[in-house]
Amino acid sequence: MTQHLFSPLQVGQISLDHRVAMAPLTRSRAGQPGNVPTPLNVEYYRQRASAALIISEATQISQQGQGYAWTPGIHSKEQIEGWKAVSHAVHAEGGTIFLQLWHVGRVSHPVFQPDGVLPVAPTAMPVPGKTFILDEHGNGVWGDVPVPQELTLAGIHEIVEDYRRAARNALTAGMDGVEIHAGNGYLLDQFINTSSNQRQDIYGGNIENRARLLLEVVEAVSDEVGAQRVGVRLTPMGRFMGMGDATPEATFGYIARKLNDWNLAYLHLVEPAIVGTVKDEQFDPRWDAIIKLLRDEYRGVLMLAGGYDRESAEQALASGRADIIAFGRPFISNPDLPARLRADLPLNPADGTTFFGGNAEGYTDYPALA
Repeated sequence: MTQHLFSPLQVGQISLDHRVAMAPLTRSRAGQPGNVPTPLNVEYYRQRASAALIISEATQISQQGQGYAWTPGIHSKEQIEGWKAVSHAVHAEGGTIFLQLWHVGRVSHPVFQPDGVLPVAPTAMPVPGKTFILDEHGNGVWGDVPVPQELTLAGIHEIVEDYRRAARNALTAGMDGVEIHAGNGYLLDQFINTSSNQRQDIYGGNIENRARLLLEVVEAVSDEVGAQRVGVRLTPMGRFMGMGDATPEATFGYIARKLNDWNLAYLHLVEPAIVGTVKDEQFDPRWDAIIKLLRDEYRGVLMLAGGYDRESAEQALASGRADIIAFGRPFISNPDLPARLRADLPLNPADGTTFFGGNAEGYTDYPALA
C-alpha cells in the first residue's frame, strides 16, 4: 500500500518529511502560579517530536483569554521562558512546533478574569456549557459559565493587539510558527457563528462582518511574524459550546476564500467526530460537502483532524481531501505514533481519566516501542 502519510510536504517555509501532525491537545498541566510550562511539559513535547508538526495545546494570549484551570499562557516573561524550553527540546530531537493562540471569549469564569469581571463575548447571552475552575481548596471542578459581557469596539481592538503580541512572544520562545484557534466555540468562532453573534455593528450581521475579527487577527499576526509562519484552525459545523451558523456553506466558504489573500502555512479544519471530549453521533450530514467546498476554495495546504486512524488518513490523503492529517488522542498515548503508523503496529490505548490535570501519570509515562 502506498504510504501517503510518509511522503514529504512543504508547509510555509518548513519542509516536513511526513504528514502525521500532532493536533492541539489541552492537558491542563501548566505550572502554578502563573500558568507557566514546566520541565514535565518539556518532556511531554520532547517525547512527541517525531510528529511532522506539533501544534501545541491551546495557549491563552492574555489573562482575559483564559477559560480553564492550569492551561498555559504566552503573555508573561515566565511563560515565554517556559515555552522556550519546550521549543528547544523539540528542536533538539529534530521536530517542528507551532504554538496555538487562544482566547476563549465567553467560555470562561470571573475567577480567571482580571479584577474578577465577567468574561467577554460578541453578545451578552447565556452560554450552554461549563468550564474547569478551581474550588476554594484548589481542586479542579466543573463550573457554570455566567452570562458574559458584550465586547466594546475598543475591547475588540485590544484583543487584536493581544494576538499580535502573543505571536511575537511565541517566536521569541523559539516556536516555528503559530496557529490561530478560530474554532471549538471560542472567541473567534463566537464571532463567526450566527448562534453566538447578534451584534448590530461592523462585527455582526452579515458574513463579512462576522468574519471581520478573524481576518483582522490573521492580518495582525501575519504582519508580526510572517504569513508563512501562520496557520488557522476552524470547526465548520461544530456544535461545542452552543455553536451553529445559519448558512455554514456560505460563511466558511467566504472565510476560506479570504484566507487565500495571505500565503498562510496551512488551513486546519476539524471534522465533526468529536464534541468536546465525546464522540458526536449527531453531526450535520452537510459536513462532507462543506469539507469538499473548502478544499476547492482554499488554495493552500489543508490539514484535517477528527477521529482519523491509519486507514482513513491514507484514504483522505490519496483522494486529495487533505494534505496533512492531525492526530489527537493517538498522540496522547503513543509518543512515537509516526513510527507505529509507518509499521502498522498496535497503538497504546489512552486513559481518559488522566486527560486533564494531574502529573506524569497518563502524560509522560506511556511506553514507546522498544
